[in-house]
Amino acid sequence: MTDRTDQPTTVVEPSARTSDAVEAPTTLSARDRLAIALLLVSTFVVILNETIMGVALPRLMHDLDVTASTAQWLTTAFLLTMAVVIPVTGFFLQRTTTRGAFLTAMSLFGLGTLICALAPGFPVLLAGRVVQAMGTAVMLPLLMTTVMTVTPPASRGRTMGNISIVISVAPALGPTISGLILSVLSWRWMFGLVLPIAAVALVLGALRLPNVTEPRQARVDVLSVLLSAVAFGGLVFGLSSVGEAAHGGSRVVTAATLLAGAAGLTLFVARQVWLQRTDAALLDLRTFRSRTFAVGVAMMAVMMMALFGVIIMLPIYAQDVLGLDTLRTGLMLLPGGLLMGLLAPLVGRAYDKVGPRPLLVPGTILVSTATWGMALLLGEGSAPWMVVVAHLTMSAGLALVFTPLFTSALGSVVPERYSHGSAVIGTVQQVAGAAGTALFVTVLSATAAGLAAGGASTAAATAGGVHAAFLGGALLTLPAIAAAFAVRPAPAGTAAPAHH
Repeated sequence: MTDRTDQPTTVVEPSARTSDAVEAPTTLSARDRLAIALLLVSTFVVILNETIMGVALPRLMHDLDVTASTAQWLTTAFLLTMAVVIPVTGFFLQRTTTRGAFLTAMSLFGLGTLICALAPGFPVLLAGRVVQAMGTAVMLPLLMTTVMTVTPPASRGRTMGNISIVISVAPALGPTISGLILSVLSWRWMFGLVLPIAAVALVLGALRLPNVTEPRQARVDVLSVLLSAVAFGGLVFGLSSVGEAAHGGSRVVTAATLLAGAAGLTLFVARQVWLQRTDAALLDLRTFRSRTFAVGVAMMAVMMMALFGVIIMLPIYAQDVLGLDTLRTGLMLLPGGLLMGLLAPLVGRAYDKVGPRPLLVPGTILVSTATWGMALLLGEGSAPWMVVVAHLTMSAGLALVFTPLFTSALGSVVPERYSHGSAVIGTVQQVAGAAGTALFVTVLSATAAGLAAGGASTAAATAGGVHAAFLGGALLTLPAIAAAFAVRPAPAGTAAPAHH
């Protein structure tokens, strides 16, 4: 098996001419540019909502008269719904036109946003978040599948760099935007300000979005859908409730849910392997036959765990240890998010010229260095600028990592499996994000409880817990540095090698 760009590749489509490989177009048509631009903006808006609730939870607890564990469900339910729906998107995108999938996703997201903005109480707000997440779950695989279908291999890095902005910057900016809105307006405006943007995107999509992919008939395997829901829903729910169990929640329920998720995942994988023989799998796992795809997905999981763990840990540290308010906390995380956004297109262009390794190796080293710095240098008396520097360093590293991973991983898959590859990546992101949050929160809670029992003050106990959480995250990043050397460039031809 080979993933190298300088090796000849097997042409999959009869209409593709071998002689065109050198003269393949390197730019997008106006139609395709319009489609990708609309999808990028829309996906940024919907992904932003994944982390926008974190800073808002104290306000919501007060306004809606709910406990912290109850309020946390506004984020947990969002992640849970994403994890259940995304595995089905590989099948859904095969059967639906580009415009049809987009209108479905944005209609669901817009409806969910409207429900949240008008919610009279917590149950309705939670229902709105679930509907929002259903739309969000479709958008990211739709964007990635469309980009891989219409973008020439020679310029994929540049376009995937823009996708990296959506995937990494939007979650990073969520707490900042939430803090800014809550400093002057009520929590309802977190949804009210997004609603008109979603409505405009929906109208533009209905009027202007071209169909750039061809739908084909495919039979849905109901058993696979059910096993997928048990597997990924169980894992995300279990991981998300680990921190709650550490605060006195039911450890039995958490353990049972994780076991059910693991069992469901085992059965789901076995079912997909069986169905692949007739090309009827809900999520085609033959994408993992490419070593580059397998290594890329594993690295992506580690990076998403680090990203989501840091996103949830830094606001806790800033507010409970340093005593900063929500606005200053949000502003403290803003430079890192902006840096990631500025670097992503540049990294994409660099990828087109030098390939993945010259970017992945320094990127993973920067992420690991930043996490070790947070573990060793951030304490009870640290200055806020130290947090900003550490977050900037990590953001720069993640910017160098995400674009090469997405581009090389998906580029090593045959075109007819792009939708499945996108769904795998989206699913792994959600499970890894929940796992990262669970890891950091559990270590924080256990360590802080031990220190508090020994007589430490609340701030000192929390600082110790944050230190231990970052230490665990830092250890997690070390294998990613070694894995970076194993990622190869995606094939340069019109298709990936046939034996993938």
